Amino acid sequence: MNQSPWRRVAPVVLILALGMAMLSLLPGKRRAGWNAGSPYASDHGTAAAAEISPWQLAAMKVVEDRCEQTGRQAKIEVPGQLRHYSDSRRFLAIQVAEWKKHDVATPHDFADLASLIRGGKLVEVRSVGENHVLYGVGAIAGKDAFTHYDKASGKRIPLLGEAEIEPESARLSESLRVINEEISALKEQLNSLGKGESAARARLQSQLSSQAKELKAVQERRELMEVYAGEGKRRRELIAEHELLAGLASDLSGVAYDLADADARKELKVRMLSHLRPEAVGVLEEIARSYRQKFDRPLPVTSLIRPDDYQHQLSKVNSNATRIQTPPHSTGLAFDIFYRYMTADEQAHVMADLARMQDEGRIEALRENRDHFHVFAFIDGKRPGEGLIRESLGEAAGGNLRKESKSVEESGKKSVRADEGKTTKKVAGKKEGKARKGK
Repeated sequence: MNQSPWRRVAPVVLILALGMAMLSLLPGKRRAGWNAGSPYASDHGTAAAAEISPWQLAAMKVVEDRCEQTGRQAKIEVPGQLRHYSDSRRFLAIQVAEWKKHDVATPHDFADLASLIRGGKLVEVRSVGENHVLYGVGAIAGKDAFTHYDKASGKRIPLLGEAEIEPESARLSESLRVINEEISALKEQLNSLGKGESAARARLQSQLSSQAKELKAVQERRELMEVYAGEGKRRRELIAEHELLAGLASDLSGVAYDLADADARKELKVRMLSHLRPEAVGVLEEIARSYRQKFDRPLPVTSLIRPDDYQHQLSKVNSNATRIQTPPHSTGLAFDIFYRYMTADEQAHVMADLARMQDEGRIEALRENRDHFHVFAFIDGKRPGEGLIRESLGEAAGGNLRKESKSVEESGKKSVRADEGKTTKKVAGKKEGKARKGK
């Protein structure tokens, strides 16, 4: 039977609609000279923005309808190399052992990450390359100002330049004065009400509750600002971290970012999160090249390096985010491949490459039950020794490893580590279901 013209063109129309839907989700202004077409660097105000960018073309190839089952719905056989060991803690312990073996520096916040980038320890992975596309990297990175993350207390201290400290302190003091005055006025109004004015009483109590929350937030920020009050070592360290970030923002591979601009801060964070150690980049490129040659599609990569602070924030929106002392992604040796849209043949091809590399002792890998392959590259291409692995299993962090192992998958169970799978759905757009209707 001949298909109607609409049946023939509908998939193309839907894919184009999906592309434009993704474009509408991309905030910020394009920074000339960096990754034109990045999902976080689009310019809505020009005619060029109406064109489909290289990143969007790559993303559309990722989600393109294969007319067969994909992702977890595809019937696949997972190689033993990509399943958990009988002791599921071992998977994480091997990665922790590699960190200990090479004493890998891991960033606890963006300032630390900036130091690694400026020191040449990390390599930037472009948002769209010949064989890959970054698909959701930095999806939860906010537009808020940079902070110092105190891992012990979990608190974030605002990073300020020398000239910003006094104005910020004065602003917070003024905010406290205004809020306290508003609270006093509301209390007076509340006390003046009669017993029968229940509606007005409820309205004022609601306003008081809102003001009390705002007061608490400003007080907490004011307390954090106390670290700048003296001329001690702590103040100098925080100012130095701000200067480090400002230096990176002024020239990141020839592109400048204004730290006073919220969109620019978001873009800078995404770029900073688009880095890996050279050894991991080599592995990523090898897998991506093989996949592209076989299927003529870019390999979708969702997660690269993550500072501890970013990992902590991710755990708030993803209950499976690994919370051990040194998460694999903080080493810059781990990355995730997104298989949600891959057919059985595509997944089998990627898994065969990963299994081969694992047999060669170059990587540790896992097919997760949340649409990702987790890949961890060994620095010298050799798995750490058994003694170091056993030590990693039995160290103080072992309790956390046991806790995390409860959430692992071996075919049907959940994965041990975090991914940005939930947030990558936002990149694809809510119309992905419509685009794949009728399969």
